Amino acid sequence: MIHLDYKSGKSIHEQIYDNIKSLIISGIFKEDDKLPSVRELSISLTVNPNTVQKAYKELENDGFIYSLKAKGNFVARYEKADGAKVEKLLEDLRSTLSELKFSGVEESRIVSTVKEIYKEEKHD
Repeated sequence: MIHLDYKSGKSIHEQIYDNIKSLIISGIFKEDDKLPSVRELSISLTVNPNTVQKAYKELENDGFIYSLKAKGNFVARYEKADGAKVEKLLEDLRSTLSELKFSGVEESRIVSTVKEIYKEEKHD
């Protein structure tokens, strides 16, 4: 489920964060699902437990997961983003779209990708 690229410029904890966030957003991990323990995930990925813990902490800080003492980490309830978060995400999107345009990606391909995302399961 979680894929690490050791040649990537991203740190391992960022890759774990991104992978789990993607699994949550895509609906593979659902609200209140229990995530693998830090120990379990560190063993399966052959990484230091502190690396997994750092990713989990950032996911918790960003509202994607919550932790219960002595029980583990769980997927948080989906909350609508506030204005500041929406603006940050739109800024990131604008930057990504500009890079895609610069790279020669056709507008129709970008638009069809956006439409595909909106056809997928919605979080209302």
